[in-house]
Amino acid sequence: MSDVARKAGVSTMTVSRALKDGASIAEETRERIKRAVDELGYVLDQSAGSLSSKRTGFVAALIPSINNSNFADTARGLTDALKGTGLQILLSYTDYSVEKEEELIESMLRRRPEAIVVTGGKHTERGRRLLENAGIPVIETWDLPAKPIQHVVGFSNAEASAALVRYLHKQGYRKIGFIGGTTNRDTRGADRRMGYERAMAELGLKETRVISFGTPPISMKQGGEALAKLIEQWPEVEAAICVSDLSAFGALMECQKRKWAVPKRVAIAGFGDFEISSCSYPTITTVGVHCYDIGRRAGELLMRAIEGERTGKPTAPDTVITRYEVIAREST
Repeated sequence: MSDVARKAGVSTMTVSRALKDGASIAEETRERIKRAVDELGYVLDQSAGSLSSKRTGFVAALIPSINNSNFADTARGLTDALKGTGLQILLSYTDYSVEKEEELIESMLRRRPEAIVVTGGKHTERGRRLLENAGIPVIETWDLPAKPIQHVVGFSNAEASAALVRYLHKQGYRKIGFIGGTTNRDTRGADRRMGYERAMAELGLKETRVISFGTPPISMKQGGEALAKLIEQWPEVEAAICVSDLSAFGALMECQKRKWAVPKRVAIAGFGDFEISSCSYPTITTVGVHCYDIGRRAGELLMRAIEGERTGKPTAPDTVITRYEVIAREST
């Protein structure tokens, strides 16, 4: 700032005032300072002002993966909702690990974000305590936790999976299998398995057929290998629900390799409505969960919550339930 002041022929205080929105300063002086700023490549250090105003200008967002198009869409929705607000997103990914999420929550909170958005409603005990004591708006997304920390924007993965089971049952399928990961690392995947088992029991289909294969998130290759194991163990299986569209696409490719007709030999269903599910042949039945909308509505709720904090009128905990639906396609 001293360099800018010397170049513009003014005091550092005048430079500071010129770089603040709404400050009263002669336009000719302001323009001279701006030219000096541009020539020197100066960037205002906002950290000192952040300490006094408690406004850092960013929100933290944690997603499970940066190469999953669903979570990328959620991040895009969140970004679009914050457009024009002056807030920026500091994004990081947990790799589907609640332990890594805990580390990232602590790291993010050290940077004093104005709010934090996390994916899912299951956390480590310490991670949950950190969020509860953060003193900023917290939004859990992609889930409907039984005990929300504050705000929630999401849907029940178990209910969405159950809806898919009911759809297959209505289509005449009775011997339905489920393909998921080997661990509960993907907590939403675990909820989808629970929804499958619950719906099967409610429909009087007592025999469940579950293949746990691969560490979440399950790849296309693992989806194919898992389907082969499913049919090897239960040759009578009529339909397979996969924990995601990527594993469903892998299962579909395995069927084509083995010349198993889909859906005549076995029906395939996924979850998430990835673009690949509408472009494959045959196209894949799936559950659409409106990922972009989750992010956009989380951003809108986040702005209301931040404004409430700034005005001393905190908003009451809110739960926004987002929509989902079974998208019937050629694979069933």
